[in-house]
Amino acid sequence: MAWREFDGVGFAPMATETSSRAPLADRVLADRVRAVPPSGIRRFFDIAATMDDVISLGVGEPDFDTPRVIVEAGVESLREGRTHYTSNYGTVELRRALARHLEARYGVRYDPATELMITVGASEAVDLALRATCDPGDEVILHEPSYVAYIPAIVFAGGVARQVATRYEDDFALDPAAVEAAITPRTKALFLGYPCNPTGAVLPDQVAEALAAIAVRHDLLVYSDEIYDRLAYGTYRHRAMSALPGMRDRTILMGGFSKAYAMTGWRVGYVAAPAAVLEGMLKVHQYGIMSAPTTAQDAALAAIVEGEPDVERMLAEYDRRRRLIVDGLNAIRLETFEPRGAFYAFPRIVSTGLTDDEFTERLLTEERVAVVPGSAFGPSGTGHVRMCYATSYERLEEALRRIGRFVERHRTD
Repeated sequence: MAWREFDGVGFAPMATETSSRAPLADRVLADRVRAVPPSGIRRFFDIAATMDDVISLGVGEPDFDTPRVIVEAGVESLREGRTHYTSNYGTVELRRALARHLEARYGVRYDPATELMITVGASEAVDLALRATCDPGDEVILHEPSYVAYIPAIVFAGGVARQVATRYEDDFALDPAAVEAAITPRTKALFLGYPCNPTGAVLPDQVAEALAAIAVRHDLLVYSDEIYDRLAYGTYRHRAMSALPGMRDRTILMGGFSKAYAMTGWRVGYVAAPAAVLEGMLKVHQYGIMSAPTTAQDAALAAIVEGEPDVERMLAEYDRRRRLIVDGLNAIRLETFEPRGAFYAFPRIVSTGLTDDEFTERLLTEERVAVVPGSAFGPSGTGHVRMCYATSYERLEEALRRIGRFVERHRTD
């Protein structure tokens, strides 16, 4: 804005060519950022935050507090004055413990000095992996429904997401033949997030092995986000993708402490990859982050070394809640397949005659229960909602009563 000369009364503004320009954000934001819509989850939580007596089945976060032994390790870290940067890779003690943990659980060996890096949650690990390996136009095959951050992370890295649909009728199992059919000359990688958020689906052994064979046959990199690896139920046993034949040297394995150890707020995760690949990721990490929080790393070390009884305790309670919500939803005729991993149910709500957006908004306003529309996670999620059962058994019982009233009312209408 320019100003006219003083006229004896005051200075008056004078119109310039800038006054007709588009808003600053429209002129300066990068196309790849503008192309990504806001999260389909947060809108409902913002609404729920203004309401009383809401039972949230929305946020994918454990309701348990971080176990005492882990908290005390964090407190002791501060008291010991461990308030400085660590190596870009993370503390050597945590990396050594993590290497032992991965070998003991999955039989896959990593050199803690060159093949493991501690990150700011598994979310940073995903971002690092994609930004370090994606060139503009590289295609990444991704199953859907899948976690809402995966496609934006691919886009921000310059890649192109090629989605492969999964279906309720197949328990949202990923079809290896569909994956292979999606491969083009531009395909660089396959992205897997199992156990799956939002569906709770898992990769059976035969599917995982078929996907590994496809990756080897087509020389694909595999990103494997295994943040829910410890949350597996019934007879299902999780296998690390990098432990499968031919996969260690083409897999970027990502994980963290948030879900199994109830450490979401500590923001500590990890990435395991061949040394030369990890070195590239380290460049992105060191210039952007430097190192994960020292206190959180010390707490994570205690989690690996001493936290197993707490993991087993929380896992048993999640399993109890899982059975309650799956049986309860099916009893009120919201068709729900049995999730074998993570802590989500993904019922089909088409019998109500409502879209998943309508169902979500009206359930919140009419019965004070917050869930997430399935379409937020991809086209195959349309007609479903995600319900997180990481809340108390008693609140789940009350939520099911409210949902039952809501469903019956709308069926009657």
